[in-house]
Amino acid sequence: MAYKTKEWRNAMRVTVDYNYMMSKSLGRKGITDTELRAIKDKAEAAFDYVAANRGKDELFMGWTELPYNQDEIVADILATAKQVRKKFKYFVVLGIGGSALGPIMAFNALKHLHYNELPAKLRQGPKFYVEDNVDPVRMAALLDVIDPAETCFNVISKSGATSETMTQYLIIADILEKKGLSLPDHIIFTTDESRGNLIKIDEKYGGKFKKYILPDGVGGRFSELCPVGLLPAAVLGIDIKGMLAGAAYMDSLCSKPTVSKNPALACAALQYITMKQGKNINVLMPYSDNLKLIADWYCQLWAESLGKAIDYSGKTVNVGTTPVKSLGVTDQHSQVQLYIEGPFDKVITFISVEKYACEMPIAHGCEDIPDVGFLGGHTMEELIHAENKATAYALMRAGRMNYTINLPEVNAFTLGQLMFLLEMQTAYTGALLNIDTYNQPGVENGKKATFALLGKKGYEAQKKEMDSAPSLEAKYTV
Repeated sequence: MAYKTKEWRNAMRVTVDYNYMMSKSLGRKGITDTELRAIKDKAEAAFDYVAANRGKDELFMGWTELPYNQDEIVADILATAKQVRKKFKYFVVLGIGGSALGPIMAFNALKHLHYNELPAKLRQGPKFYVEDNVDPVRMAALLDVIDPAETCFNVISKSGATSETMTQYLIIADILEKKGLSLPDHIIFTTDESRGNLIKIDEKYGGKFKKYILPDGVGGRFSELCPVGLLPAAVLGIDIKGMLAGAAYMDSLCSKPTVSKNPALACAALQYITMKQGKNINVLMPYSDNLKLIADWYCQLWAESLGKAIDYSGKTVNVGTTPVKSLGVTDQHSQVQLYIEGPFDKVITFISVEKYACEMPIAHGCEDIPDVGFLGGHTMEELIHAENKATAYALMRAGRMNYTINLPEVNAFTLGQLMFLLEMQTAYTGALLNIDTYNQPGVENGKKATFALLGKKGYEAQKKEMDSAPSLEAKYTV
């Protein structure tokens, strides 16, 4: 494959330009070289922590080894994907969180933006849907556009106890059974290797379900490069070997312990310094419709990993910055006004694409209208490049911090790089903050309250507590 040649890999290198974060561009509102040097030891310690704990399942850092340890799994996934494409007209992921955000992000990035509307001969694969909510209207809408008898469903849940995913499973399983269809013929499980409710279901069916393993040391938000994301991508014909090769390549670029030579460590150090300055909003703004959903995926990665109350020393810290998704050029006309003239509480990360998958010439016309005529003879690619650079420049001129992640083009290799860059940035930032990057106690508390409200056995005490809590609803209802 082309991504195996050194020249091609170097040509496809993803880079980070943080000039517009620094005082040389922003003056007193920027970060000085002295400030960067001041956290040199802390940054190197963060690098050392991540390096020392790579692959440790007990710390949920197994994701760091995914680019290297899945040859057999990838071969099996490719074989299964080939059969799914032959047999089914629809492929539906049932999951939530990372189990859904990763697959839909890769689909949006690497397939035609109107893939499902293409004729079958141009799609060369099943129509693709991801159900990541329990809105009844959404489920009904899905059932209006698929035929369950011609659908392969991928149920993704490590424990098989995710209420949202298992609700979806129960509904689909009931429909399939009422049609007299075999569940193992239509459903693939991505779950724990030996325990959990999906394993129990499989045992009831004599082990007939096709299963893929969600590794112990890989949390949901870091799972796109394991079977969670690789199977849906392979079904769609995406080059999953290229994605993994891209992740490995970015890993090699992040092998140095210094900010000047490690792009992910540089991003983490910049975010850490700005957090300490009180900048509590982290905007991710790709200038590509194909990369629009990378921001959704990143919001979970960043928020669940870094929004923590307690650090490793037991100190209450309440750290984290709020991730905001944005899209260039679209949100220049909705959000950028705030970014340029609002509070100095944001860092904007642009994702720029050097070469788009196609060019679209702008026709000549309206020469008698200068405001329109000047566009003729240019291309849409030129226009989006200009708007990207102009927005970054305008922010800099207003003293607003921003930096740019540059992709030579959008393909499986560069997407793998981008994902791994953002994952490593998150890991380094968590280490800088001295927090557990991989737990999510706040999410778990919400789950337990939901269990109590729905009468799940074992949550009677919490239900009683919730029922007896003072109600303010009536007092403040208007």
